[in-house]
Amino acid sequence: MENTIVELKFSLDTFYFLVSGILVMWMAAGFAMLEAGLVRSKNTTEILTKNVALYSIACTMFLLVGYNIMYVDNAEGGIIPSIGALIGTQAADADHSLESDFFFQVVFVATAMSIVSGAVAERMKLFAFLAFTVILTGFIYPMEGYWTWGGGFLSEMGFVDFAGSAIVHGAGAAAALAGVILLGARKGKYGKNGEIYPIPGSNLPLATLGTFILWMGWFGFNGGSQLLLSDKENATAVGQILLNTNAAAAMGAIAALFVCKVLWGKADLTMVLNGALAGLVVITADPLSPSPLMACLLGILGGSLVVFSIVALDKAKIDDPVGAISVHGVCGALGIMLVPVSNGDANFVTQLIGLVTILAFVFVASFIVWTILKQTMGIRVTEEEELSGMDQHDCGVDAYPEFVSVRSN
Repeated sequence: MENTIVELKFSLDTFYFLVSGILVMWMAAGFAMLEAGLVRSKNTTEILTKNVALYSIACTMFLLVGYNIMYVDNAEGGIIPSIGALIGTQAADADHSLESDFFFQVVFVATAMSIVSGAVAERMKLFAFLAFTVILTGFIYPMEGYWTWGGGFLSEMGFVDFAGSAIVHGAGAAAALAGVILLGARKGKYGKNGEIYPIPGSNLPLATLGTFILWMGWFGFNGGSQLLLSDKENATAVGQILLNTNAAAAMGAIAALFVCKVLWGKADLTMVLNGALAGLVVITADPLSPSPLMACLLGILGGSLVVFSIVALDKAKIDDPVGAISVHGVCGALGIMLVPVSNGDANFVTQLIGLVTILAFVFVASFIVWTILKQTMGIRVTEEEELSGMDQHDCGVDAYPEFVSVRSN
């Protein structure tokens, strides 16, 4: 009887892990739709191609190399990971199958890379981006992942990042920032005297759909990170996590809406969408410890901060077409530093050390890789190719062929 119960718990937790992973995988569709809606029509096919290709490369590299670096046969508290055998072997006392663990982890890697995609949109060479994808998903992300979730030195110090505000979102934003700095802004985005010229996206209904898909996928992202469901304590925890995740997203959207109204007298849909995502990123650092009211407050802080961050980066001429660096980087950092407010196991000093370590490592490593790519194959398309659009240059297929004759620059 006892063996039967153990097997049932193992099966249920494995199934929960797999379903959560499927929800996170669906976030790839969310990123694709969000980015396709926020770029111009002449760059839509290319951004969709990037999202499909980056997901495929991330899954392959993490299987062949990344999971091994992050989890297999590593010493606790270490800095340099060991190299084991592919994804390792099933532990005798495991709560869920090894394969389900890999699947859940691999979709997180793809999420980190998707953040980079939007920030460098509309002017980066497709194959330069995909070359960077190989390095980030196979080596850079797994290294900082080992330091934290893999039991490395940051984990040993007591750094808390429940579902990846820094490990996933901050890392993606740091890699994106390094690329954007070397890439430069889109043509026509900034004037000689500091003017900022808006470049509207082509399809806001698509961007809105993408945001709701991401919102839905986040329930797997945060809920699945509890790892277990098969007993009363864990099932209750999952319910709390999903409640807090939804509350933070909702209040993030509301906060961004009101900030826009106060600042400009208008309801900027793109800011509202990013406000919801900002609330999700903030709560991701620890969606279990806060009360529901605290989760609402975290969402308000994230949704408000992201508006000011997007404006500030624009003034600094950091051209991020979708606001990814602000949403995932700035708000990810906010979430990490607010963990000790509701979680007694965390402290501000350790959180700061962990945050700085992750962001600095990923930024520097990414900057080096981007620089090598820039000096070898080049990372930016020509001005003529940018003007005509990435769809024609990289893909040869227009996403909206009926509008090709009136396509704006």
